[in-house]
Amino acid sequence: MWSSSNMTPYMSLTIHYITADWTLQSKCLETRYIPQNHTADVLAEALQSALADWELDEHKMACITTDNGANIVAAIRNLGWPWLNCFGHNLHLAVSHGLDSDKDRTARAMGLCRNLVNTFNLSWLKKRDLRKAQTETNVPQHNLVLDVATRWGTKQKMIERVLEQLPAIRRVLVEDRKHGHLNPTWQDVSVLESINAAIKPVADFTDVLSGERYVTVSSVKPVLELLQGELLSPDPNDTALTANIRQTCKVLKTKYSPSEIQNLLTKATILDPRYRSTMEDAEVLDDVKEKLLQELLDMNEEELKRECASGENCDKAAGVSEGSESEPPATKKKRLCDLLQIRRTQLTSHQTLASVPKRVQADAELTKFLQEEAVDASSDPLMWWSDNHSRFPQIAKLAQKYMCICATSTSSERMFSTAGNIVTP
Repeated sequence: MWSSSNMTPYMSLTIHYITADWTLQSKCLETRYIPQNHTADVLAEALQSALADWELDEHKMACITTDNGANIVAAIRNLGWPWLNCFGHNLHLAVSHGLDSDKDRTARAMGLCRNLVNTFNLSWLKKRDLRKAQTETNVPQHNLVLDVATRWGTKQKMIERVLEQLPAIRRVLVEDRKHGHLNPTWQDVSVLESINAAIKPVADFTDVLSGERYVTVSSVKPVLELLQGELLSPDPNDTALTANIRQTCKVLKTKYSPSEIQNLLTKATILDPRYRSTMEDAEVLDDVKEKLLQELLDMNEEELKRECASGENCDKAAGVSEGSESEPPATKKKRLCDLLQIRRTQLTSHQTLASVPKRVQADAELTKFLQEEAVDASSDPLMWWSDNHSRFPQIAKLAQKYMCICATSTSSERMFSTAGNIVTP
């Protein structure tokens, strides 16, 4: 994950990976001071320098997740790294676009909401009075929430909390002449309710897709389809403002329209046992299968090269120089089972290499994986892979690579305003 601050010149780098026992890990590698202007070239150099400092090979990177800032997007493009845009930032842009559809009404209601929250949050007397009013009006004793421009989803949380606390807020403001003008009118309340009804279903998914300890990237496509098909569809009970905001929020899907992002999301979705049998049409599935097979063959080729290089080094390290005196190790008497095991290993190896090409093996394994029934949506896909990776050893490599990608840049967003996740298999 990459993160840079617009207020202070720092960057944060967080890495995500899946361990051998199929546990998703998230580690903040560093927070670096960058006083220069955060241009694309500066950010690209900082990213490469950070990876070099930690001796991480950028060619092994599965993806980097960032927001849509022009500087970081250009930096990633110049580096040629696989890239995914943050779901939270995409949602923020979609919601902002939706609110602009009736800017006069929404701007007044949102401005009133912020002033109201600030008035209570910055005064301990108001907080004291609000707590008393909460008890008297029998509403939950919650604090008011202020939206933050760089914290995706906080608009909806602020509106929802104000609507929840409205009886207590009115009880306090009715006796306060100085701040009585902040008491929302019925028109303000109507606008806030319309906004909340439109964006709450979408905001709920941001929280779900912001997790660091469970798989999120494979759920992006199913979530987008759900939003487009049901949650953002017109409802007879919607106000005109709610319907308008919902319609404009559908631009969320266009943020994922580039073919490179579509390919990445489809691969991740296929490799998730919860969604593997719910993919699109056969043509798209065949195309992604072909890409996965080729990627798997390339991975195996790289592994073979590394093993060969390692083997040569081991031979040199273990070899005995000419002229040295060294007693041969004592020969252990072989048992019948040892001899038979050697024969079995030789036969198996010969049959595998001679009769089953690697591509055919990989194709058969992927086809078998996709033909199995999808597991329950509430299941943990990493737990499933932990139990079944021995059945699909080739496909498991791809699953470890893609399922550690984060759908949002939340990890670094806790500190800064522009973020990205680096994930390595």
